[in-house]
Amino acid sequence: MSLARNIFKRKLGLKKLSAGEFIESEVDVILSNDVTTPLAIDAFKKSGSSRVRYPDKSVVVADHFTPNKDIASAEQVKKVREFASEQGIRFFDAGCGIEHALLPEKGLVLPQDIIIGADSHTVTYGALGAIATGVGSTDVAAAWLTGKCWFKVPEAVKIVLKGKLLKYVSGKDIILYLISRLGTDGALYKGLEFCGDAMEELSVDSRFTISNMVIECGAKYGIMETPRKIIEYVEKRASRPYTPLPGEYDMGKDEDYEDVIEIDCSSIKPQVAFPSSPANSRPVDSIEKVKLDQVVIGSCTNGRIEDFVRAARILKGKKAAPGIRFIVIPSTARMYEQMIEKELIKIFIQAGAVISPPTCGPCLGGHMGILADGEKALATTNRNFVGRMGHKNSQVYLSNPEVAAASAVAGYIVSPELLK
Repeated sequence: MSLARNIFKRKLGLKKLSAGEFIESEVDVILSNDVTTPLAIDAFKKSGSSRVRYPDKSVVVADHFTPNKDIASAEQVKKVREFASEQGIRFFDAGCGIEHALLPEKGLVLPQDIIIGADSHTVTYGALGAIATGVGSTDVAAAWLTGKCWFKVPEAVKIVLKGKLLKYVSGKDIILYLISRLGTDGALYKGLEFCGDAMEELSVDSRFTISNMVIECGAKYGIMETPRKIIEYVEKRASRPYTPLPGEYDMGKDEDYEDVIEIDCSSIKPQVAFPSSPANSRPVDSIEKVKLDQVVIGSCTNGRIEDFVRAARILKGKKAAPGIRFIVIPSTARMYEQMIEKELIKIFIQAGAVISPPTCGPCLGGHMGILADGEKALATTNRNFVGRMGHKNSQVYLSNPEVAAASAVAGYIVSPELLK
């Protein structure tokens, strides 16, 4: 069977389980943030209950509009902070980090967990061999009350990644290529399960990036087996016992899946997603010059330490082009610390970058880099919908950190190989 169906079977104590079945399952982690928690609080209070049943399973992170950008966001976070304190829920305040980088770093999400989060990019944790999916705020409220959530068991698609990655290619390029191949609804309510020899080459950070963006083609989750590098990552951080994958649950045979998609990663070049869809992706060396106003390196997609190491190699000894607003956002306080330890901050500052505290910031048009009418930005974020980063007439392009760094120096979108 597929990895996810085997996890559901174990959790429910079932002998068999078919795609399409409706189930109710205990969950291991219930996540929400400063945007989605207030709605969950309202729904929870309407139920008449006064206590969250399993506060130890609940995590709330203030990351979207923090550090508070205005009075409204300050009041919103105050409401969340007070509820978390009252209920004994683990709460991470402004500056601690972006939820989908922070939870793995803290060892709060683990292999074979079932995780729900009131944020679509909760799918990120599939990189650890967990079933992780986004839900609505009312689902979070229901899980606070019961410790459970309902699921329709998705059909699964096996993604086989083969071949050796080219220079300047990482997880961001693989997932952008896959989304361009499937389209934004090509995996609608399906699970993507990744395997293949190219997976061995992918770092833990690149795996997070791939799982993070499976939602952009409609997938309910993006799960991966747990090789030694993942187990080593988890063992250093785990906050409770866990069972790694594959263990007794190896990736299923091809016939266990609705479809099998093979991708030759050796043919994938660094990708750029054009406005206004992550599926509108093409190789960076095939495009004409696109002049930029802003470059952003950060987010829950590409704000991890490997991303900044890769970008710093491109930037060392160089400066951002005149007229470029260059914003760098570490995804957690610990990653900010690591950037200082590795002297990456110095490289970015000397290149002309503004270093932000950990925040979702410009990714959802919150703050820390809003675009004006007609402006263009290249970002390592996950979405480039109309108006996503500011004015409805602005445009956002997506890339990996190395392309972003090279483009900040050039002033237009360019391949690192072509940077002079």
